Amino acid sequence: MSRPKNLVIAQSGGPSPVINSTLRGIVEAARDMDSIGTIYAARHGIEGVLKEELLDLSVQSAEEVALLRFTPAAGSIGTCRYKLKGDQQEDFARCLEVFRAHDVGHFIYIGGNDSMDTANKIAKLAVEQGLDLVGVGGPKTIDNDVGDSEFKLIDHTPGYGSAAKYWMHAVQNANEENMGSSPADPVLVLQAMGRKIGFIPAAARLADPHRELPLQIYMAENHCSMDQLADQVNDQLKRDGRCVVVISEGFDVGDLGLRRDSFGHAQFSASKMTVAQCVVNYLNERGLAAKGSARANVPGTDQRHSMAYASTVDLDEAYAAGQYAAYLCASGQSGYMASILRNEGVSYSVRYDKVPLDQVANSERTFPKQWIAPSGVDVTDDFVHYAKPLIGQEMVTLPMMDGRQRLTRFQAIYAQQKLPAYTPQADRTK
Repeated sequence: MSRPKNLVIAQSGGPSPVINSTLRGIVEAARDMDSIGTIYAARHGIEGVLKEELLDLSVQSAEEVALLRFTPAAGSIGTCRYKLKGDQQEDFARCLEVFRAHDVGHFIYIGGNDSMDTANKIAKLAVEQGLDLVGVGGPKTIDNDVGDSEFKLIDHTPGYGSAAKYWMHAVQNANEENMGSSPADPVLVLQAMGRKIGFIPAAARLADPHRELPLQIYMAENHCSMDQLADQVNDQLKRDGRCVVVISEGFDVGDLGLRRDSFGHAQFSASKMTVAQCVVNYLNERGLAAKGSARANVPGTDQRHSMAYASTVDLDEAYAAGQYAAYLCASGQSGYMASILRNEGVSYSVRYDKVPLDQVANSERTFPKQWIAPSGVDVTDDFVHYAKPLIGQEMVTLPMMDGRQRLTRFQAIYAQQKLPAYTPQADRTK
C-alpha cells in the first residue's frame, strides 16, 4: 500500500451559505481515507498556497468541523479573487513547490467556473512536471452559472438553492411592505445578484407560484428600455395600484461607474450607482400612474451569507458533493469536478458524479430562453418546477450560545513554513 499523501483544500470567489458544508463533507470523509494524510486548508484560497499559509484541519476538534454546517460565508478558512492566468508561470511553479515541500498529493478547489479553471491548470501542470498530485474541483456558486444550459454536466451548484430561498422570503416580506405602504410608496424595486444570468432574480417567482402578486421580474438577459420598463410598471399600477419589481444587478441601465474584481467581474455592490436606484430615479422623474413614490431595496452580500435562510436541501447536497470530491481524490481520479445530477421521476432526488474540469473551467451556463415568459417580466412554470425542490420545506435550526449563533472557530495552527517568503505575481505591481 502506498504512503498517504497530504490534502490541501482551498476556496475561491464569492462565498455562499453552504460553502462550509462542502468543506465539512471533504474533511469528515477524508479523515477516514487511508490514502489521505494530513488535511490542510489554504488560507484565502490559492493565495494561501502561494504564501504557504496552510491551516492544519486534522488537529481541529470534531465539534468545530461539524459546526461548519451552520457557519456561512468563508470566514473559517477564507476565500480569494486571485486568478492564476496563463502567463503567471512563477505562480504555478510556486504552487507545485509548496505542494512538494508539504508532501501534498491531493488538492481540492471549491469554487465556480474560474476556480475550476485554476484547479484544471494545476492538475495538468502537475502531470507535466511529474508531480504525483490529484487535482479535483468542488462546485460552488450562488449564480448557478457553472456547467451547461442543458443541465447534463451539473444540474445546479451548491449555494444556488439557498440564494433562491433567500429571495423567496425577501419577496414575500417585501410584498407585505408594499401592500401596507402602497398609498405612499406604490412601487418597490428590489435588486438581486446575478451579473449576467437570471437564476437569482428568477427565484422571486417562488414567493408567488400562482401569480397572485403584482410582481415583475427583470433579468439581465432579457433587456428592455427604461421607457418600456416604466410603461410596464405603470400598467401594473393601473391594474393593481402597486407593483413589486425584482431586477438583476446586471440589467443594463447605462453607466453605473462599475468596479471590477481581479477576475474581471463587475462588482455592482461596490459601484457608484445601483441598478435599482437608477430605475427608481427614472420612475419618479417620469411619473407614476399612482400617487406616491417608487422606492428601492438593495440587498448586498447578505444574499450569500444569511445562514437563517439557508436551504436544508442545499446544505445536505453541498455536504455530499464535498464527500464525493474527497472520494475522487482518494481514488486518484484527477482532473474532475464533483457534480450533482437530478434523477428522473416525479419525486426529487439527485446522484453524485464527476465531470472533467476542462468542460466546466470558465464555463458559463445561460438561463434557458424557454423559461422566460412571453411577457418578458416573468418566468415559466418549468422554472418553478426546476427550482422549487432546491429550497427545501423548512427553515434551518441554528445552534445558539448566549443568544448568538454558534459558529466554527478553528485554532490558528499552521504547517511550519519551509520555503522563502513569496509575493504572488499579480500583487507585485500594486
